[in-house]
Amino acid sequence: MSKTFQTANVIDVHAHIILEESFGKAGSLGPEMGDQDGDSPWFRVGDYRLDGVRYKGSAFMDTDLRLARMAEAGIDAQLLSPNPLTFLHFAPTDMAVQFCQTHNDALAGLLSRYPGNLAGLAALPMQSVPDAIDELTRAVTVMGMLGSCIGTDMPHALDHPAMDPFYEACVRLNVPLFLHPSPAGIEGPAGDPNLKDYDLDVVLGFAAQEVLAVARLIYGGVLERHPDLDICISHGGGATGYLAGRMALAARKRPWSPEHLRADGAFEERLSRLWFDDHLNNADSLVMLKNLIGDERLVFGTNFSGWDAPEDLANHRPPEKFANNARRLLRISQ
Repeated sequence: MSKTFQTANVIDVHAHIILEESFGKAGSLGPEMGDQDGDSPWFRVGDYRLDGVRYKGSAFMDTDLRLARMAEAGIDAQLLSPNPLTFLHFAPTDMAVQFCQTHNDALAGLLSRYPGNLAGLAALPMQSVPDAIDELTRAVTVMGMLGSCIGTDMPHALDHPAMDPFYEACVRLNVPLFLHPSPAGIEGPAGDPNLKDYDLDVVLGFAAQEVLAVARLIYGGVLERHPDLDICISHGGGATGYLAGRMALAARKRPWSPEHLRADGAFEERLSRLWFDDHLNNADSLVMLKNLIGDERLVFGTNFSGWDAPEDLANHRPPEKFANNARRLLRISQ
C-alpha cells in the first residue's frame, strides 16, 4: 500500500471502474457498449441497457483523466470497485468465475501501472460461495486488493447460513466487505415492475436494497455470528436513516425477533457496528444518519463521475476524521 493512503486527508471509497478487458467476457451477457462517440451512448449487460452514460473517454475508463479530476476535486486517494451492472451474481457459475478473474486481473494490472493514489476491491462470483472465497483469497493475497465489493441481491440472502464461510474468510483475511446494489433483473429475477420507469430501479431501488441489507444483517444475526466482520454499505445505507426507528421497534416487538435484539437500544447498537459511506446527496439525511450511529464508522464516498456524484467536489470536503475512519476500515496504518 502506497504512502498516499497512509497520509491522505481525503479518501474516496465509492468509485467504480469500467475495464475494457472485461468486455465480452460474459458470453451473451456482454458486457458491451456502443455509440460512445455519438449522442446516444449505451452500455449493455444481458437484457439490461443503460442509456445516456458515456464511459469511453471518461474517468470511468481513462485513468489519467481520473487522476486529473481527483486532483481538481482535492481527492488524495480513491478505492476502485466493480461496476455494479457487472456483478453477474445470477449468471452461470463458470461464466461468473471467469469474468471475475478477468476483471480482477485487469484491475490489478491497472493498479500496478498507476501506483500511489489508487487501490482496488475485487469482484466475486457470489453464486458459488467456495469460488467466491477462492477468488477473494487470490485477490487479497496475490494481487493486493483491500477487500471486495459485491451486490445486495444474490442466490443466497445475506443472512443465509451458506454465506457464513464467506464472512469467515473476510475475517480470516482481515479485509472489509463493501455492499452496493445493482438494478434488479440484469441476469437474475426481475424486480418490481413499478421500478422500470424513470430510472426508479436506481433512484429508489438502490435505497430499498441497501436498507434491506441492513435489516437482514441485523435481524438475521450476521453481526452476532461474525463480530469481527466489517461491512460498509453504499449511499449511507439508503433509507436506513429514515426507517431505523421502525426497524428498531420491530426488533423489540415482532414475534420473529431474536432475544438479543429485544432490549431497548439493541437494534441501534448493532446498527452502529456497520459502516456507511456519506453519499446521500442531502446534508439533512446525513445528519439523520449521524444522529443514529455517530461518525466513527462514516467514510467519504462520491460515486466518482457517476450521475449522482456531488456537482462541486472541490467544495464538497469531508471531515478529516473520515480519512482516518477509512484507514481503520481498510486496515491501513499511518
